[in-house]
Amino acid sequence: MAFLSKNFLLRTMRLLHRSKSTVNIPQKGLPSFVKIVEVGPRDGLQNEKSPVPTDVKVELINRLSDTGLQVVEATSFVSPKWIPQLADHREIMTQIKKYPGVNYPVLTPNLKGFDAAIEAGAKEVAMFIAASEAFSRKNTNCSIAESLERSQSLVNAAKEANIPVRAYVSCVIGCPYEGKIDPNKVAEVAKKMYEMGCYEISLGDTIGVGTPSAMQEVIRLVTQEIPVDKVAVHCHDTYGQALANIYAALQMGVSVVDSSVAGLGGCPYAKGATGNVATEDVVYMLDGLGIQTGVNLQKLIAAGDFISKALGRPTMSRVAKAMSSKL
Repeated sequence: MAFLSKNFLLRTMRLLHRSKSTVNIPQKGLPSFVKIVEVGPRDGLQNEKSPVPTDVKVELINRLSDTGLQVVEATSFVSPKWIPQLADHREIMTQIKKYPGVNYPVLTPNLKGFDAAIEAGAKEVAMFIAASEAFSRKNTNCSIAESLERSQSLVNAAKEANIPVRAYVSCVIGCPYEGKIDPNKVAEVAKKMYEMGCYEISLGDTIGVGTPSAMQEVIRLVTQEIPVDKVAVHCHDTYGQALANIYAALQMGVSVVDSSVAGLGGCPYAKGATGNVATEDVVYMLDGLGIQTGVNLQKLIAAGDFISKALGRPTMSRVAKAMSSKL
């Protein structure tokens, strides 16, 4: 068998990608457009061992805003005692450039965080709840029922302020403490958050143990309770299943995907949970499927390269590694 040089393979891959990206007809049964929710600046950087300088975070968000992304989750208004890496949340919100057509939601775990976020200029917030009782107690020091009560107070405050609220449901497939999670429980929690007033429910495979069949079963049950266009997926790539799980979700009608530039992140409360699926890899796959995202892949790769160099380590995106090599 003839030896194929690395440059030849990279050149061939680029040509194939260009040819795919010119075909804008999605496969039958798949959405024509997918909204990417970029969570790298928040969910990605919150797990760094050392705080990232504020100016680096601002530059990253500005670069991501210039890629065509519609949503860039900027930071989290949580106590520095719990997430010291995001203690500069106010500075982030006041220093980033707000691009027209781009939303900059922030995570607010409680009313105190919500009030601080609104004071800093946030126009949208996100909150989280777990489908695992044990994870809820470890993460928020309260039961799921108690967490729902707290969530209602925050949603009520957001309604009064005319602020949209997005909900994350953690551990929808597996939990580091309980193991496998009953998908009926996920559907129950998702329904309560939707009925509470959250406009979108993001289903998180927090420790990345899901497989396509498990993902589809969760979505099947959840969409019996809430509309599929209100459902998003948030996949970690611990077992290398994230892209397969996202594709499985697309087959079920889901058209919103959370991802993190350069595959940044993990979960500070879930030991062993590696990074989110890389946004570059998601966009590349969607391009190949003929699904529109509005995202410029080359600009996205450049943003990933910027933050990876700032952190002093290589990107976790396979697409970025392949396409960024000089021919």
